[in-house]
Amino acid sequence: MSQTIQFDLTTEYVELCNLLKLVGLADSGGRGKTMVAEGLVKVDGLTETRKTAKIRTGQTVVVGNQTINVK
Repeated sequence: MSQTIQFDLTTEYVELCNLLKLVGLADSGGRGKTMVAEGLVKVDGLTETRKTAKIRTGQTVVVGNQTINVK
């Protein structure tokens, strides 16, 4: 069963590894970086390999059956 998480961005962007930590999908920024390195994370439908990719308002991040909508 898929789950959607709404993340309200209060700055210009958030780094991908930190976003995963902030929404609770990774227990640390280091784990977030590992998840990205393992190819587990998609941004706007494409596998993202940059651990510190800048995620901005309007983008969608998917990890497994979890979807993060950045607003």
